[in-house]
Amino acid sequence: MAEREEPEKKRSRIEALAENMLVDGTTSDWQGRWDHVKKFLERAGPFTHPDFEPSTESLQFLLDMCKILVIGAGGLGCELLKDLALSGFRHIHVVDMDTIDVSNLNRQFLFRPQDVGRPKAEVAADFINRRVPGCRVIPHFKKIQDLDEMFYRQFHIIVCGLDSVIARRWINGMLLSLLVYEDGVLDTSSIIPLIDGGTEGFKGNARVILPGMTACIDCTLELYPPQINFPMCTIASMPRLPEHCIEYVRILQWPKDKPFGDGVGLDGDDPKHIQWVFQRSLERAAQFNITGVTYRLTQGVVKRIIPAVASTNAVIAAACGTEVFKIASSAYSTLNNYLVFNDVDGLYTYTFEAEKKENCSACSQVPQDVHFSPSATLQEVLNYLTDSASLQMKSPAITTTLDGKNKTLYLQTVASIEERTRPNLSKTLKELGLVDGQELAVADVTTPQTVLFKLSFTS
Repeated sequence: MAEREEPEKKRSRIEALAENMLVDGTTSDWQGRWDHVKKFLERAGPFTHPDFEPSTESLQFLLDMCKILVIGAGGLGCELLKDLALSGFRHIHVVDMDTIDVSNLNRQFLFRPQDVGRPKAEVAADFINRRVPGCRVIPHFKKIQDLDEMFYRQFHIIVCGLDSVIARRWINGMLLSLLVYEDGVLDTSSIIPLIDGGTEGFKGNARVILPGMTACIDCTLELYPPQINFPMCTIASMPRLPEHCIEYVRILQWPKDKPFGDGVGLDGDDPKHIQWVFQRSLERAAQFNITGVTYRLTQGVVKRIIPAVASTNAVIAAACGTEVFKIASSAYSTLNNYLVFNDVDGLYTYTFEAEKKENCSACSQVPQDVHFSPSATLQEVLNYLTDSASLQMKSPAITTTLDGKNKTLYLQTVASIEERTRPNLSKTLKELGLVDGQELAVADVTTPQTVLFKLSFTS
């Protein structure tokens, strides 16, 4: 009984302390609350920006006006929300489509056992709002793709704590689509800075992106290598690892058995689906005397879960939070523009300037040249879009204009259209009526924008 009462006593003590610190009943600021922030904003120093003028206005902007969007409320997102709230940012929105799993509790410290199954964004927002007086975090339990450009346009800075390259590329494309150009010149007032953090085990990175001015996510897509897949022959006939058994069930057995009915895809967030894959994987492993198949490993293989280390999340979130503070206050020069962190063996950090690609498919503002023979098939073009290290598209839909009319050459996300356009894959570009210099418009889940390609025939 005493053990259960101790957390309640601690919580009550904290709440009482917060109430006692209030100057009056209408404000959440007490004497000396922001002294640690004022030291950076109300005096000059050896590291301040040459154009910085110390004043009280910078702090008031942080407290009263600056709106921050945090994307992701997981391991990195929890740290980010805590850091930003305690740094004086009071108007924060958080977006996350995920719910809390018991495995999150060892590092995602805004969650408690009773929160399992609830939306991460809502629980994280409630926790920060309770513990940091005056801070108002607004949660959005949905996909980033479900929010329109008017939503994103309201923010001064956007911070990402994502574990998905596709989601990173999508928000990158959204911010690029919000840019305004006048006579070919970028209107800098339309730029919304993007701070991106990522972790993998004991490694991490943080970067500052000024859309349209510095290297964007797609400019450095080669830094995000495609996920490793196991050879199909190994999975099907010579499994040696527990991962091979799980992949067999995921790729081959699920579509064949259709355990939850026709057309029901495997959902890595559905415990019933994971349990089914886990049981079938155990059976597969037993046939080949393979040990090591666990529920957690099954979940990791299905969801492509990257191992997480709490200390790495804390370091990278601190780096991202510092960059947000520097941009919002204009007091210090920002990171230029990529930080690498590694403490696998000792401690190593390195910064470098990622260069903007002149022919970037996302931010270059010009159609990309693609070179193919007239005898090449549409399937070869599709393979190029998905396999190219600089594109890495997932399910590209290809359209063009023929005889003044839009024509869909291939679209795989709608079953009826995929069936109708599938014969085009085996046709040559010449047979499809395409000519040298033809523009191809490609839509993909990795970006909200249509990417234009210019077809250049080779002899």
